[in-house]
Amino acid sequence: MDRLFPPSPAMAYLGDGLPDCRDKLASKRVLVVEDEALVSMLMEDELRDARAEILGPVPSVENALQLVEAAVSDGGISAAVLDINLGGQHVAPLADRLAALGVPFLFATGYGVNHDTGGYGRAPVLEKPFDAGRLVATVAELTFTGADAAAPLPGR
Repeated sequence: MDRLFPPSPAMAYLGDGLPDCRDKLASKRVLVVEDEALVSMLMEDELRDARAEILGPVPSVENALQLVEAAVSDGGISAAVLDINLGGQHVAPLADRLAALGVPFLFATGYGVNHDTGGYGRAPVLEKPFDAGRLVATVAELTFTGADAAAPLPGR
């Protein structure tokens, strides 16, 4: 099984190699940034089922940046799920802001794992369509490993 992260002592693993994430996202605030309504609703439902508090979903970089600033003063953000392309705009300005705040994030994209991540090559990439269990497991792992996973590569 190819894990996006090494095993975390905080996670118990299921038989299929995915972490058992039931309740692992309880009290975690997850920002969802996605411009396709159906995809954002599916992500929101899966993360909410894992007991995450959802911020958004928001469909644009501008809306997401506004939500991030509001969330900073209202409990913060535990992790974020970012679509790489939002209505033709790259999500890099949002990734930069989240990285500056120490918020770990992953990219969800239909463009494939080799798409431009704006210098954040360490951030996990989930290629659409992705398994809902993998989404929840990756977000849960991000909340335990922190922002190092989404740190920019040297030279950024």
